[in-house]
Amino acid sequence: MAKKRILLKLGSNTLTKETNHISRGKIEDIGIQIAALQEEYEFIIVSSGAIAAAKQFVKLENQDQDVFVKQALASIGQPHLMRIYHENFSDLGLLISQCLLSYSDFERGQSKVNIVNTINVLVKNNYIPIINENDTVATDEIRFGDNDKLAALTAVLLDVDILIIATNTNGIYTKDSLHDAVPETISLVSDLKVLEKEIADSKSSHGTGGMQSKIEASAIAKAANIETWIVNGLDDNFILKALKNEIPFTKII
Repeated sequence: MAKKRILLKLGSNTLTKETNHISRGKIEDIGIQIAALQEEYEFIIVSSGAIAAAKQFVKLENQDQDVFVKQALASIGQPHLMRIYHENFSDLGLLISQCLLSYSDFERGQSKVNIVNTINVLVKNNYIPIINENDTVATDEIRFGDNDKLAALTAVLLDVDILIIATNTNGIYTKDSLHDAVPETISLVSDLKVLEKEIADSKSSHGTGGMQSKIEASAIAKAANIETWIVNGLDDNFILKALKNEIPFTKII
């Protein structure tokens, strides 16, 4: 029986557990879950975190050149980030590979064919592709979406079954419940206009997105009949628990 394909998008807030450095414990938690699910599911990861990884090691000059400093930090941090993935995943018997993509890759037919063929070969040979935007030459992720859009475009291109966007909330909350300071998760929704009315205009502390970018990403996935799950990635075993419907999260169908 064919395995189901999950694209897992991990933002900086999840990977740092809302601190100032990459959490090896969180990456290990993700690896343990993937290892537990590998008989039934194949995983592709879209991972932020390169800039957060770099900030653990360096402080660059020319801070006024904000975007370019962040691009430089991404260049420094990306190999550190991949090393942390490799060290934690290899202990669990998991193999990884790195794929750096730019939005322009999704606009060229041959590039899209190459991405699909390469990633399918990797997955077939039990490698987990870890995708990030090529921040050294592109600035969209730095300026805008914390890889949410990249994850959605990749999910569509690779024909995944579920797009899981890990964030730092239990999905999307109703606006009224936020005003009452007792957040209530919107569990299931098919009309994105309903979500648009509910979201607050907020961005995460490390990430550059927020719920707006996640809704925009889910719209891309929805157009291709792919479910998007917005799940609290700070929880241990959040993938396993979401698959068993043991935690509150938002499912967009």
